[in-house]
Amino acid sequence: MAALALPVLAGGCSLVVMDPAGDVARQQARLILWSTGLMLLIIVPVIALTVVFAYKYRATNEDAPYEPDWDHSTGLELVIWAAPLMIVIALGALTWVSTHLLDPYRPLSRVALGKPVEAANRALEIEVVSLDWKWLFIYPEQGIATVNELVMPVDRPVRFRMTSSSVMNTLWIPSMAGMIYTMPGMETTLHGVLNRAGRFEGRSGHYSGAGFSGMTFWTHAVPDARFDQWVAGVKRQPRALDIALYNQLEKPSENVRPLGFGRVDPALFRRIVAMCTRPGTACAEHGQGDAHGVRAPANDRTPRPDEAEAPLTRDPANLGTSPHRNAPRGAAPGASAPGSNANRSLTMLEPSAPFAAASARG
Repeated sequence: MAALALPVLAGGCSLVVMDPAGDVARQQARLILWSTGLMLLIIVPVIALTVVFAYKYRATNEDAPYEPDWDHSTGLELVIWAAPLMIVIALGALTWVSTHLLDPYRPLSRVALGKPVEAANRALEIEVVSLDWKWLFIYPEQGIATVNELVMPVDRPVRFRMTSSSVMNTLWIPSMAGMIYTMPGMETTLHGVLNRAGRFEGRSGHYSGAGFSGMTFWTHAVPDARFDQWVAGVKRQPRALDIALYNQLEKPSENVRPLGFGRVDPALFRRIVAMCTRPGTACAEHGQGDAHGVRAPANDRTPRPDEAEAPLTRDPANLGTSPHRNAPRGAAPGASAPGSNANRSLTMLEPSAPFAAASARG
């Protein structure tokens, strides 16, 4: 009876990930199906043959052939190795192509299958900030902001620019696209679209503390005219989101109801990324910044003159010139002095030339 009731109970569940409302999420769902199907080409035959062999060569089956000297079959070896190799090649090609086509930083080339993005259908930009424990959405073009409420037009590409006020988090709208992390002092990007009107759940996909379970919001996909009406309604809200109010909003709070702000400081998001929203915190740095005097994010700015060069961009000729070394230079003392503390050294600092000379004189 329980087995018969299972399909009925499962019928009330919504498989959002496998039946999404957005083209990007739909392509990701197909990628899951294709990958699963390719892997089943090996899993199903192996399981079936395991049952067949166990039954055929059971101890009580005296009719099964007994070949104690058998040790090799070229044909069987080809099947055993060629089939997985072909599947790995197919999975690798599928993953490589899909990874580039579904790159979250890549602007959308279509809003749905057979519907390319038109030049007039410009992407809606939304700035996202993950707070403790709520979501802040800023619409820079419309000059408004909301908390725990996201509204977007149907069939219009959306570009999310995302950051975090404190700990690392993850924006996840299963019906629209995959999960992308938000990190303090950094800016990440996600492109997506919703192809049908409705209300879709959004949430945090990364545990971030006590209020994590209440860090959810509703995403509303509406026609263009309804979106314009909603924007006009938010603009009538008397609250203006400036730096002072943001510092109050940033404080940890749980299960926050949706809020709207009729006006928003145009430099707010850049200041959040630059981590200079606190009173007395300077944003401009060495004259580098945007039109609002805010420095660029840590992962997208020119290095300062006094800043160490990144390892991946450092001139190979300068490698190994750091005063630090990860092991004693010269012969290891382990052979002559097994109990020496030098054998335990994981990092050491080479004294600079002036310091070494002064030590020698002293």
